Amino acid sequence: MDGAAADDRTAGGAPAHVRLDRAKLLAARYRAAEARPYLASALYALTVVPSDGVPTMGVDRHWRCYVSPAFVDATPVAELAGVWIHEVAHLLRDHHARAGRLPASEQRDPVRVNIAQDCEINDDLLADGLALPEGRMEPRLFGLAAGGMFEAYLPSIPATPHAPDCGSGAHGTAAPWELGGSAGPARIGPVEAEALRRQTAQAMRAHQRTRGRLPAGWQRWAQELLEPTVDWRRALSGAVREAAAWAGGAVDYTYRRPSRRTPALGGRVVLPSLRRPLPRVAIVVDTSGSMGEEELAAALGEVTGVLREVGVRGNRVAVLACDADVHTVARVTSVEQVTLAGGGGTDMRVGIRAALGAPERPNIVVVLTDGYTPWPDETPSCRLIAALIGADAPQPPAWVETVRVLPGS
Repeated sequence: MDGAAADDRTAGGAPAHVRLDRAKLLAARYRAAEARPYLASALYALTVVPSDGVPTMGVDRHWRCYVSPAFVDATPVAELAGVWIHEVAHLLRDHHARAGRLPASEQRDPVRVNIAQDCEINDDLLADGLALPEGRMEPRLFGLAAGGMFEAYLPSIPATPHAPDCGSGAHGTAAPWELGGSAGPARIGPVEAEALRRQTAQAMRAHQRTRGRLPAGWQRWAQELLEPTVDWRRALSGAVREAAAWAGGAVDYTYRRPSRRTPALGGRVVLPSLRRPLPRVAIVVDTSGSMGEEELAAALGEVTGVLREVGVRGNRVAVLACDADVHTVARVTSVEQVTLAGGGGTDMRVGIRAALGAPERPNIVVVLTDGYTPWPDETPSCRLIAALIGADAPQPPAWVETVRVLPGS
């Protein structure tokens, strides 16, 4: 939306003291969109609201862009184009939502948060050859390296009494010059905002394919939006916990602990009580030559740690080291007790078959592998979880529960 209907109002609804040079402001937006076409949809989605209260330009979380007429008069078109891109970057990078996830002590200082956010944006813009006004915030001013996220910059930003205020669309705290949530010109809601972000990220990817150049910060942002990184430790832990809860959900009767109702029968009849057995777990570790010990140890540590938390340990966990043959089988209480023997070919079917053929059959089998292995032809009679190590690990059959373990993450 163009926002032209709002161009002659202040944020309070009264005529601006200095009339906004609308032609100059919109020429700067056109210049920004022409120079960076992948940002055009987001730039033209901003609604312009003239305001004598805003020092330069700022945005709220509803994609309204507050503009100081005096700032527009004093700033060259090339620099105004850079400020347009700077402000829309706050919204595209969802800075206000990220600021809301900071510790409460950090949220109480929106000035420092804004400075850190400006550092995250401006190093990308300057590296991309965009002009920005003097007094801009950059990581180097604080002895910080370029290319970081504002959350990482924030601890190194000192308390600063005065700094540019980019509004609640950046740091999340409403500025005095902002309109209320339902007041004023058209707003963009969270669903439409997310659609704009995805559209912009897809336009960036198309631009990169055809022209080959995109600032590193925007590349990272688009990739994370379109291909979000999953915390494999959390995913693997969740899969193992869920499988353990499923396997432990079965109940059986036992006379080892008589029912509490037995005394009521005068001791003539002994009633069994219900028990919820702990599951037995087998961990099949791919020790073929293509596997790295560091990644294996990390994944194995996650699995055994989760099992300890849910009460499965000791002789209820068997670890099988397997390449094309099963080399070692051990019941362990810690990762340090595991011997990862092997180094030959790869066939995890052998390890799965050996695990299921044990005298104490497991309820859950976890396979740690790089995925370059044949799999059983049919679903085994237990929960099977494959922890695939490496982003390029081939996908197993659809019936195998899968978690991807990304080395170094």
